[in-house]
Amino acid sequence: MKVCFVGIGSIAKRHIRNLTKICKERQIELHIDALRRNAVRGDGFPEGIEQVFTSVDELPWDYDIIFLTNPTEHHAETLAHVHDHARHFFIEKPVASLRMLNRLEQIPLRPDSVYYVACPLRYTGVIQYLKNEIDPAAVLAVRSISSSYLPEWRPGTDYRSTYSAHKELGGGVDIDLIHEWDYLTYLFGMPSEVHSFTGKVSQLDIDSNDYAVYIARYGNERICELHLDYFGRKSMRTITLFTDTDTIIGDLLAGTVSWTKSGKVIDFGDERDAYQTRELEFFLDAVTSGDKLQEELPHAVKVLKLTQGILEK
Repeated sequence: MKVCFVGIGSIAKRHIRNLTKICKERQIELHIDALRRNAVRGDGFPEGIEQVFTSVDELPWDYDIIFLTNPTEHHAETLAHVHDHARHFFIEKPVASLRMLNRLEQIPLRPDSVYYVACPLRYTGVIQYLKNEIDPAAVLAVRSISSSYLPEWRPGTDYRSTYSAHKELGGGVDIDLIHEWDYLTYLFGMPSEVHSFTGKVSQLDIDSNDYAVYIARYGNERICELHLDYFGRKSMRTITLFTDTDTIIGDLLAGTVSWTKSGKVIDFGDERDAYQTRELEFFLDAVTSGDKLQEELPHAVKVLKLTQGILEK
């Protein structure tokens, strides 16, 4: 299997590590190249990369998969430029920046190719349990929260220099934490109505949104509340389901599902590599089986618009 990574940041390094492990287990010979701004292999450069290209014009034309792990702002234009160089594509979330969605929609996508947009929280033990074991019809209300302190996200890096701090680079908690809307729509589908509030209230030195709060409704079936922020000093990432018989809390940081009335607790003990490995396995299975996941990219676009309080039917 011949693959190329566009961008070699922290998420690319994690994917390379997990992909190498999977291919070794499946006895798949793996060839990895990279496309980045320079060909220097400095400290921390991942092992296993054979060739480094600095221009799309240098790329071979026969990749099985290209991974778009460069900044969100460049996803659409990059996909347009490398589209003929590979059969399948793994695109880091979000699928594109809001201002580049029109460019993305101009790309003539092939019906025999997989265009997969990363959504790793779907593959945590917590979300998989809620998806497979809890009847959505029994859920009256949902409350989801992701709260954390942006300056502590990337140790050793000045948060003010990251894309998260700058709206023009695709930053802002509403876009950065798109995972929550992704898993909510994975569990319950698209809401019928949504109202949103976004902005900045903290003293963080950023020009992007540091909070996003949503109220959504699923017809007369259930109500959903979602809170996202960059300023929570103690990280929390939970989804709470209210039913007639109990209140169920999925804690994505602890890897647990608990019932507040009965006291039952299930501990999945997930590590990050574990659920991101499961996501890669799902993607590779689709590539090899011929399941083209035709709804994945359109769904990712709908979820991106949903982060802005826009419902696309």
